[in-house]
Amino acid sequence: MHEESLSPRRVRCPYCDAPFDLLLDPSQGSQLTWEDCHVCCAPIQVRIDADPADPESLTVTLGRDDEVL
Repeated sequence: MHEESLSPRRVRCPYCDAPFDLLLDPSQGSQLTWEDCHVCCAPIQVRIDADPADPESLTVTLGRDDEVL
């Protein structure tokens, strides 16, 4: 992962609605990962849909730990 390929994305916690920034690497393609909220510490599912050939197609979906993404 190269720092210049990271794309910041402003998102909101699905639990407490606090805004925070995620650093995403669109060159890695689609993925499902977890991130803890920096305010309420709740576990957030992060689904990243990306086409490595088209970095502009990046979409991010956040969900609670009991949701299916």
